[in-house]
Amino acid sequence: MSSTSQKHRNFVAEPMGEKPVTELAGVGEVLGSRLESQGFDKASVVLGQFLVLKKNKELFQDWMKDVCGANTKQSSDCYQCLSDWCDEFL
Repeated sequence: MSSTSQKHRNFVAEPMGEKPVTELAGVGEVLGSRLESQGFDKASVVLGQFLVLKKNKELFQDWMKDVCGANTKQSSDCYQCLSDWCDEFL
């Protein structure tokens, strides 16, 4: 497995709860505010979209690019974070 950020490890280490969207790996303040303005205010709402897209990396990355202008690294980090969280908790 590739190395992950501390933010990624922290997110995957515990249940989602009411975590803000900015706790997702790859999502900082700028992307977070863009996601929030589109109604994706919690990490769990982004997880819902991830599941709707059937955990498909390409579709999820395209969605992030369209919704909040995420670049490839940001959307890839977020995808991996959610994928690893699902492996741990679902």
